[in-house]
Amino acid sequence: MAHSHSHTPADANARRLLLAFIVTAVFMVIEVVGGLVSGSLALLADAGHMLTDAAALLFALLAVYFARQPPSARRTFGWLRLTTLAAFINALALVLITVWIVWEAIQRFTHPQPVAGLTMMLIAIAGLVANVLAFWLLHRGSEEKNLNVRAAALHVLGDLLGSVGAIAAALVILFTGWTPIDPILSVLVSALVLRSAWRLMKESVNELLEGAPGSMDIGALQRHLRRAIPEVRDVHHVHVWLVGEKPLMTLHVQVIPPRDHDKLLSEIHHFLAHHYEIEHATVQMEYQPCSGPDCHLGETQPDHHHSHSH
Repeated sequence: MAHSHSHTPADANARRLLLAFIVTAVFMVIEVVGGLVSGSLALLADAGHMLTDAAALLFALLAVYFARQPPSARRTFGWLRLTTLAAFINALALVLITVWIVWEAIQRFTHPQPVAGLTMMLIAIAGLVANVLAFWLLHRGSEEKNLNVRAAALHVLGDLLGSVGAIAAALVILFTGWTPIDPILSVLVSALVLRSAWRLMKESVNELLEGAPGSMDIGALQRHLRRAIPEVRDVHHVHVWLVGEKPLMTLHVQVIPPRDHDKLLSEIHHFLAHHYEIEHATVQMEYQPCSGPDCHLGETQPDHHHSHSH
């Protein structure tokens, strides 16, 4: 690929992510202060949810930044894996925050605390405005198929519910004085935070353990490759893992000895890039059938060896 200096889509994405991050982070701090001043647990829970958004936006920004850093002889993949490690630490922190909020909510059911309804209301409305602004900033980038921007926009959309919940709790307290609504809604918002954190933890752990992307069916890929390229007899020793957002693959392919080795290799690479968006694959071509216990590793249904001899 030729390099030009007009990095417009990536720069536009980075700018949108940075603005949305600043908006979200500033209002997260305001919500924490407001929650402590007004005594509202729902505001603190929503601030926890905003922390998930701020973190998601920060990881998206870091991913854009690290993707631009050239690999070195020491770090052949550059710094892409750092965002995964940060995502795991963030998910862990969110689980702890959620546990604390739920524990605090249980305490408040037994010992109700006074809540300043008007302060809570004003800050919850400001939080809602911040979320709408962040969502608008990110949604302007939706014409591009950028996974980071889309994921961050979904985070912010989820957080809109938290702000609406805090506003609803503030209205109930203002008009009825019934403060238990505050811990009740804080637990509901915490459930949203926990859902985001759990998904983030699952994805980051899978990536740190060199797991295959969840969307990829290895068995289907093997069958598809055999059907698509007539010279391919068998596909085995398939390994797929992610570095940052990049899927990487190594595989052994048993082929009919080709007239043009390089042409067949190029066809296999093109197939993987076109159908599975795998730009970096190491393909070992072999002419003899694979022999060994792990030849059919990863296939959902091996072609043979159905019966087990004891």
